[in-house]
Amino acid sequence: MEGITFTWKIINNQLTIINQKKYTMKVLHHILLPLALLFASCQGILDKEPIATLDAGSFFQTEDDAEQALNAAYQPLVLSSTNNNYYWAMAVVTSDEAIPGGDGSRPGITEMDAFTYTPRTEEFNTFWKLQYTGITQCNLVLDNIGKIDMSEASRNRISGEALFLRAYYYFLLTQVFGDVPLFTKVTPPDQLKVPKTPKAEVYAQIVADCELAGTLLPAQQPASDVGRGTKGAAYALAAKTYLYQKNWEKTLEYVGKVKALGIYALMPDYVDNFRKNTQNNAESVWEIQHANLELGVGNFLNQWWASKKYEGYGFAEATEAFVLSFEADDPRRKFTVAMNNEDYFGVVYKNSFSSTKYGVRKYLQAKDSVTQKADGDINYTAIRFAEVLLWEAEALTELGRVGEAQAPLEQVRARARAQATDPVTALPAITTTDQQAMREAVRHERRVELGFEMHRFFDLVRWGIAAQTLPGFQTGKHEVFPLPQTEIDLNPALVQNAGY
Repeated sequence: MEGITFTWKIINNQLTIINQKKYTMKVLHHILLPLALLFASCQGILDKEPIATLDAGSFFQTEDDAEQALNAAYQPLVLSSTNNNYYWAMAVVTSDEAIPGGDGSRPGITEMDAFTYTPRTEEFNTFWKLQYTGITQCNLVLDNIGKIDMSEASRNRISGEALFLRAYYYFLLTQVFGDVPLFTKVTPPDQLKVPKTPKAEVYAQIVADCELAGTLLPAQQPASDVGRGTKGAAYALAAKTYLYQKNWEKTLEYVGKVKALGIYALMPDYVDNFRKNTQNNAESVWEIQHANLELGVGNFLNQWWASKKYEGYGFAEATEAFVLSFEADDPRRKFTVAMNNEDYFGVVYKNSFSSTKYGVRKYLQAKDSVTQKADGDINYTAIRFAEVLLWEAEALTELGRVGEAQAPLEQVRARARAQATDPVTALPAITTTDQQAMREAVRHERRVELGFEMHRFFDLVRWGIAAQTLPGFQTGKHEVFPLPQTEIDLNPALVQNAGY
């Protein structure tokens, strides 16, 4: 009965959101389909045979049904006000890039900055539910698509996208929580109370899903389906998974697969990766869509990160240490961080706009360019080709092939150098053959190239330098966040992460 009550709370919350906003049918099917299946799952607890299984079987009749179910699997990705997705806080505020500003109305964000969060911190619970909602939706598609009479090409594409999305959701879960329960099929409610699966096994499943997805997905989706998973996105996620496992040879193998597609390149202008009219470009490998969506499902960072002096909440304020990490005349600083007397989307930024004096610029827009502040339409590019090149440089460095690492690192630096005030003197090429010096150079480049793109905290952890970089970080504890207490209460088989 406890599980039923909890599920009903989710349903009621979503129905309240629907009631308050005027959604189009396109958005409603993204919200209502998972709700219908969630309701069926809840009912199944009381029955001998879970109704969710029966309902899913009767729903999946046509190719359009499978497409709708797949579309619903994308919904948890969006950094929207309806999702309340605080992945950004774990990656950015917990790192040395930013501190929490705001009015204190989100205590969980302050707890992340100070490493005082607990299993009852709300943001972890919300994040956990979002990822498993996406995983369940992917499993529904994969379990039922074989029953539908459809073209092999459509079956392959839909299956490939579901496999890739499932892999992506599991990657985020392992980043945040470490070991997590692994489900690769729709599981009856009475079988959900299982222990955590070791991270190594989850990684193996992620790679397997990505490998299979890579054989099923097209290299590029048509313009009408921009933002869907592709062969390159699947191979890139496999490369990133191997990177986290420190399997450098496999990282290079899958970076090679991404590059061999011949469709990715650095944009000449760095800022084109963050402009509304130049999104989904040649540098985009995996981009989560926020443009042209209905109200309520746009990018809420446009309000959450904007200064309170600019109709925002100011929940992320850039640190001085991050600002000082940029080399002189690095043009990426001016776009990434707002400073005194610089343009700030049509107004002049002042030191008083932030307690640190510095503000975040990425993912923010001029207020007259959006319908409402919390519905920005700047996409979140989870994997850029620049990062793929930096994975290559990192793997080569760790393998002792330092001279080879110079080339991919130089590609990234050369693009920034070309946009500097004085390209002759700015951002000199890295020519060292010393492994430690190159390691530091690659890590520096990730910091400035990918600032506020939700990688920094997890980088510090996987490099093993978080404790010496972040005040309050405890080795053996803070490498992962605590499992939500609500999940521990519902599932006695779950064991809390160490230290919590």
